[in-house]
Amino acid sequence: MRVLDYIKTAPALSQNAIHHIRGIQRGKFWVGRVKADIIVSHLAISWGAMPMLVALRRLHPLVPMIHIEHSYTAGFVQENVTNAVRFATLLKTAYRLFNKVVAVSHAQGAWFVQSGAMSQDKLAVIQSCVDLSAFRAVAPVKHPVRVIGAIGRLDRQKGFHLLVQAFRTTLDPSLALHIYGEGSEERALRLLAGNDARIKFMGWADPVQAIANVDAVAMPSLWEAYGLVAIEALSAGRQLSVSGIDGLADHVALGAHVVTEPTVEAWRKEIETLARIDPTQLPQPLQSCDRLEAVFASRWQSLITEGFRASSGALDLQRCG
Repeated sequence: MRVLDYIKTAPALSQNAIHHIRGIQRGKFWVGRVKADIIVSHLAISWGAMPMLVALRRLHPLVPMIHIEHSYTAGFVQENVTNAVRFATLLKTAYRLFNKVVAVSHAQGAWFVQSGAMSQDKLAVIQSCVDLSAFRAVAPVKHPVRVIGAIGRLDRQKGFHLLVQAFRTTLDPSLALHIYGEGSEERALRLLAGNDARIKFMGWADPVQAIANVDAVAMPSLWEAYGLVAIEALSAGRQLSVSGIDGLADHVALGAHVVTEPTVEAWRKEIETLARIDPTQLPQPLQSCDRLEAVFASRWQSLITEGFRASSGALDLQRCG
């Protein structure tokens, strides 16, 4: 939702289009006609949603339709899909209804093509973004890393169980792990934390405030289409460690450290590595994230322009396959 809000409010994205957000209730199967030159879907693809998507396509045969895929990745399939053939059929069937499908990371986009979910000419890649100015204004860390932050929904996807177990095996009493977020895994994570007073559950917090209060951020996700927390942490000059799965691999070019194995031992070593980092002694600062918003806006503008060109003539649905 934060990305949607940014699309709607960013000045650079209002230069050649007016963006309206239309919410759809979960389980609803009828959208009706939409008065728009281009329709952009941020919906979750499922077999249950297919009747609604088919109806949306048939009601707007001449309107270019774009789908932004926020959910599905190679990691998602590995962790959650038991019938790979059925799932692949779902994606191919759904994506055929759209003129373009947008991947939110380069890693996700590569998987789309490699898996056969779509052809290269249907794919566009636009890495997710929000306004990062408040994160750039956060005060820099002026001491060795002591507080490591885990920020996001307390859900199995985020892999925080690995981080908590790994942190408990470290012996440095000056280290702390602060977990920001709420979710269904909170009770299980608290049980894993046990009586380790260094691990604190901070509840929900504004993302800027959460990142300002930590020295480094860890993202041990089991799957992740992109990961906004990563660019927020890097924009604030925080050290960032990621699992490297799916879209998290995109952040290596911006300065993220990769933990290549999803194990407690690998994350223990990474925590100990972070604890030895003194940001003030780094030979070079982390690569700047200053252009991320501009790149995001430019790619959206190109996609919108392409959609307007498509809407100027009749849409050949055969080419949407």
